[in-house]
Amino acid sequence: MISIDSTSAEFAGISKPALSRFANSARRAIGLAGEVDILLSTDAELKRLNRSFRGKNKPTDVLSFPAPAEIATQHAGDLAISLETAARQAKAYGHTLADELRILILHGLLHLNGMDHETDTGEMAARDAELRTQL
Repeated sequence: MISIDSTSAEFAGISKPALSRFANSARRAIGLAGEVDILLSTDAELKRLNRSFRGKNKPTDVLSFPAPAEIATQHAGDLAISLETAARQAKAYGHTLADELRILILHGLLHLNGMDHETDTGEMAARDAELRTQL
């Protein structure tokens, strides 16, 4: 399920059904069995979550919260994405907000599947590139 926690008119045109379809396709391609809830929110909320859960006092684009192993086949975890950061990144990279949201959803789902670009030697980046082409 996708929830949008932003009242900005700039984000009013986001298609929750289209993003949900993409997230489910990506989840299946990655091999995540459980459902995933996705919160689309503000920089302020992502900063609060990043500070609370990672000890980093700054906003970020996407955060992943894996579910405990005993329920992961029913619920793989949760993602939180900053709409404001996604909009800035979309502009900087020259693509649409919808495309940037799909990129961030895919990135977060790979984290939920146990991948970590901060500790691996390029495996997550390679899988991300492969799935972007496939999806």
